[in-house]
Amino acid sequence: MPEISLHTLLAAYVDRIPDADVPSQRVAFGTSGHRGSSFAGSFTESHILAVTQAICDYRKSRNIAGPLFIGADTHALSSPALETALEVLAANNVAAHIQDNEAPTPTPVISHAILRHNRKDSGGTADGIVITPSHNPPEDGGIKYNEFHGGPAGTAVTGWIEERANDYLSDKNRQVRRMTNARKAACIKTMDYIRPYVLDLKNVIDMQAIAGSGLRLGADPLGGSSLPFWQPIAEEYRISLTVVNATLDPLFGFMPPDHDGKIRMDCSSPHAMAGLISLAENYDIAFGNDPDADRHGVVTPRGLMNPNHYLSAAVWYLLTHRPRWPQKAAIGKTTVTSGLLDKICESLGYGVYETPVGFKWFVNGLHDSSLLFGGEESAGASFLRTEGGPWTTDKDGIILNLLAAEMTAVTGKNPAELYAGLTARFGEPHYARIDAAASPEQKKILKNLSPAAVTYKELAGSPICRVLTHAPGDNEAIGGLKVVTENGWFAARPSGTEDLYKIYAESFVSDAHLRQLQTEAKKLVDAVFI
Repeated sequence: MPEISLHTLLAAYVDRIPDADVPSQRVAFGTSGHRGSSFAGSFTESHILAVTQAICDYRKSRNIAGPLFIGADTHALSSPALETALEVLAANNVAAHIQDNEAPTPTPVISHAILRHNRKDSGGTADGIVITPSHNPPEDGGIKYNEFHGGPAGTAVTGWIEERANDYLSDKNRQVRRMTNARKAACIKTMDYIRPYVLDLKNVIDMQAIAGSGLRLGADPLGGSSLPFWQPIAEEYRISLTVVNATLDPLFGFMPPDHDGKIRMDCSSPHAMAGLISLAENYDIAFGNDPDADRHGVVTPRGLMNPNHYLSAAVWYLLTHRPRWPQKAAIGKTTVTSGLLDKICESLGYGVYETPVGFKWFVNGLHDSSLLFGGEESAGASFLRTEGGPWTTDKDGIILNLLAAEMTAVTGKNPAELYAGLTARFGEPHYARIDAAASPEQKKILKNLSPAAVTYKELAGSPICRVLTHAPGDNEAIGGLKVVTENGWFAARPSGTEDLYKIYAESFVSDAHLRQLQTEAKKLVDAVFI
């Protein structure tokens, strides 16, 4: 791929003025936040000014008077976006808390700080902002708003902020309040995010077991915000942990290309994790994080674990090794996460709460402890404290990685070996995602389907048990279709950015049966387009 100029990227952030009449240049919150690139005019100073002012307006309308915890990851656009956001927050006299040494701040750490403050019930209700495009390419930027519950704001709130922000954009941000030298404002405060999070880890992970095991651990932050955390964790708990790559580069020039030639800091991709995988034999457990550390990637001597495989092993382990957890709570999974989780939960007497794609659907359940765990097939998850209260209500790749070490220390088997035991008992799932072309009109049809539109009675040789357009857990629209049989399932969802739709499928029979599911799924979906 062509080399990116840091100077050109940062200049475009300031100089590129988005056209609010062009849909691709407007503020648009997806499953979690607004993302884009300054090159495309979709993530610029204008966007951050508008979004931050809209967040200030939302706080005022809801009488939110507590501190706002704000952090940013290591993408090139995150640092200037943080400064822009602080200018607006300072002008609106919002008590914003930033890391005191200008170190990057992971997404889960902001969630942890919000919950920690609000649990004390002092100084007003807190909320937060995270500036990150997650694992996406180096030229991208992103911003999201986390509410009092510590998790990503729901669709009603993000819709309110989005509409307000676009009004500001349409007016060329003339009504946006802004203060230069914002860091000198009395309301902009510094704090240490690192130590409180590190000290609290013993209440969610059995750090003593890890330390006592002598396991050799390797951590690759992939140039992201988890880097300042791993050494303090190792020192505090006296665990044998090596940071295998301490490079910080805002353009991530050290990263190998992903499967399509693009650079992504995706810790669930064997391409992005090639460096750590090559070192796997040097460690009992190794792991990586994406730039904002909300995703996990676990490497055993067998290689990088598939996210669905690791989530399955993690859920089994947690349900059998957390005796203080609420017995009547459930496990949260998205509609495209492996059905092996259902089999595991059923065998242990726990329910499954199935939602549309997006971690925001787990937030309330994790907050009130009606969900023990929430996980996505895209390597994002969080779970409750050992005693049963909320830890984070946003994805936390750091604790999922440390959990892999705990599992190994306590059971004597690494997560890949535990997963093999689960498949021997419940059957081996064969899972994959493919893409298929779809016009904007076809994508709209798919997004708004009714179950009645599916006339097929069988799929890949088995009777169809269920046709879903709404998730069974919360009855929210899944933005597509899921068809379930006794031996497998598929789900189809339109892409939000490209002229295609995604087909997720899983078979509990064989790879050949999976391919049959995929083929017939495409025929079934294409038939509803006619």
